[in-house]
Amino acid sequence: MFTGIVEELGGIVALEQQEQAARITVRGPLVVSDAQLGDSICVSGCCLTVTSIDGDTFTADVMLESLRRTTLGLLGTGSPVNLERAMPATGRLGGHVVQGHVDVTGTVVERTASEHWEVVKVAIPTGYAAQVVDKGSVTVDGVSLTVVEAGPDWFTVSLIPETLTRTTLGHREVGEPVNLEFDVIGKYVERLLAIRGLIAETASDLSDQGNP
Repeated sequence: MFTGIVEELGGIVALEQQEQAARITVRGPLVVSDAQLGDSICVSGCCLTVTSIDGDTFTADVMLESLRRTTLGLLGTGSPVNLERAMPATGRLGGHVVQGHVDVTGTVVERTASEHWEVVKVAIPTGYAAQVVDKGSVTVDGVSLTVVEAGPDWFTVSLIPETLTRTTLGHREVGEPVNLEFDVIGKYVERLLAIRGLIAETASDLSDQGNP
């Protein structure tokens, strides 16, 4: 589990394309400093497993599902990435509960700068609006953020100077995709309500048919 508090801005140093997967090597001196084989590291919102360590870099395998669902398949040598180690049981939950399981990619559609922060508008695919609420939490490229305003197919977030400087969000241009993970509690609630609604509908149909 992660918190969405980016520890380090790392970079892709090698990318090996395979038939239905990819192997990436990432430079991140801080996150590698105490890493062990099998550890989980969040790479721009994607939970990856460390398969090897060499100096200040680590390597991880990325399966086809992750390449399809996230922006990892679009990365190349030199691409910057947000890095966060898994939170220890004694750690502080500075952001919110983040699994590192990307739900879908969104698109930056607008950036509005002000003196002390920048408002970024992100478009989301149809069907995900219920998982975004005003002042709720959302993870964008592995960064825990608070939703300012939620629309029918978009949401906005405010980025403070620290976030703009220390993460990739300071450089995401209009039209670029971003990894999105919605609040896990909201996802389970939505799923539970959908199942309960289906059960109620089925029971109603059986009743109308005269079945017990």
